[in-house]
Amino acid sequence: MPKVLISDKMSPLAAQIFRERGVEVDEITGKTPDELKAMIGEYDGLAIRSSTKVTKEILDAATNLKVIGRAGIGVDNVDIPAASAAGVVVMNTPFGNSITTAEHAIALMFALARQLPEANAQTQAGTWPKNGFMGVEVTGKTLGLIGAGNIGSIVADRALGLKMKVVAYDPFLSPDRALELGIEKVELDQLLARADFITLHTPLTDQTRNILSAENLAKTKKGVRIVNCARGGLIDEAALKELLDSGHIAGAALDVFVTEPAKEHPLFGTPNFVATPHLGASTNEAQVNVALQVAEQMADYLVSGGVTNALNMPSLSAEEAPRIRPYMALAERLGSLVGQLSRDAAPRISIHTEGAAAELNPKPIVSAVLAGYLRVHSDTVNMVNAPFLARERGIEVREVRTEREGDYHTLVRVSVKTEAGERSVAGTLFGNEAPRVVELFGIKVEADLAGHMLYVVNEDAPGFIGRIGTTLGEAGVNIGTFHLGRRAAGGEAVLLLSVDEPVTPDLIAKVRALPGVKTVMALKF
Repeated sequence: MPKVLISDKMSPLAAQIFRERGVEVDEITGKTPDELKAMIGEYDGLAIRSSTKVTKEILDAATNLKVIGRAGIGVDNVDIPAASAAGVVVMNTPFGNSITTAEHAIALMFALARQLPEANAQTQAGTWPKNGFMGVEVTGKTLGLIGAGNIGSIVADRALGLKMKVVAYDPFLSPDRALELGIEKVELDQLLARADFITLHTPLTDQTRNILSAENLAKTKKGVRIVNCARGGLIDEAALKELLDSGHIAGAALDVFVTEPAKEHPLFGTPNFVATPHLGASTNEAQVNVALQVAEQMADYLVSGGVTNALNMPSLSAEEAPRIRPYMALAERLGSLVGQLSRDAAPRISIHTEGAAAELNPKPIVSAVLAGYLRVHSDTVNMVNAPFLARERGIEVREVRTEREGDYHTLVRVSVKTEAGERSVAGTLFGNEAPRVVELFGIKVEADLAGHMLYVVNEDAPGFIGRIGTTLGEAGVNIGTFHLGRRAAGGEAVLLLSVDEPVTPDLIAKVRALPGVKTVMALKF
């Protein structure tokens, strides 16, 4: 039974979900890094929020760990490259707090429009400042979205309900999606010039860091109000204060800061500035949602192989997993076969799917091929770290899909470029379930790939099958299956034998000594 550790406080419903799905779970929170390192080795999964820091040192000690689940969107506290190298899937729950964060952005927009924090403070201080505050309506104003993904689109929907006009800057926003949302796609400079309110809903990347720089803030419309519930580092905070002090920016509300917790900040105390302590996801509903989602996702992966919202592995739904799992087994064996037969490191691997295979999610198939291929060179490779290791080794990966059927209803072909030339193997599924190799280096053959095998290339000549059978019999080796293919009568033939025990160097030497034998290799699957 898989075992999961919940190391940060989260809804007790998460543990309940794990147990209902057949996963053993321990809830142990507040541990130091050394304490976590000492105990993590016995767990298959680790469920966290923001407190637990999953460092390379923790991962090195997590010898059984298969998945890390972050209940929330941010994974700054997880060393994802180290997790990928260790073959550990890292998941988050990007949609569990979307509505909560979007509503917080709308709330801060209203707080700026009507100066609610200042009005509240002065009223409770007994000054009754009825004439001291003159707000603005949001109706009819233009809202500029920087980022129109999941949260941004929810903000847009709410803003349209408030009768605002919405413009959005997002390089990934398609014209069709903008039309569907009822918003106008614009360039950043256009948004800055037109928006009465600006809200940010984008992750922090090299492209978005400081997107509201001093230069860009100076391009904004005078009197603009800015809200950031996304990530600290998207706004030049010093320039924001300068423009608030000058009156160019009428108001700003930040839920996130470059450095958190932000217990001191130059913006604190600035007129028309509103600050909240990273409350975007802080509602009862959101906390329950992300806990439930992370438990469901992790249980799906540990029990059925489903991969949802993974940051270092292709997604594969629990419903999709049973259908694609036989293809992944086929792909891994083909990758292993071509890796064992070619031996030399390949600068390029091509994966070609044909027929029914071409209709499937290609990423798990590609990952499985790479895992099989690289396992010839390393015993710590799996589907998670295989793409990472391939990039690290400078292997170029090409993917080709052909939806039309050829000789087979479904086919996966793996080709590698080596010093000896192009090497290609192909396989199919019998009954949509049983992996079979159907081609080896251009020679038609039909064979299972399992257990210990002997691969022989020989000249097609009478008596060879009898001689090899006798040789194996004299060596006390029992043949399980026997598969033969050839280019043409009297030409080159390929023989794949499955045997009941490991193929020894002595046996290889005896087979190599037979007349007409060109190549002999031991294979293991």
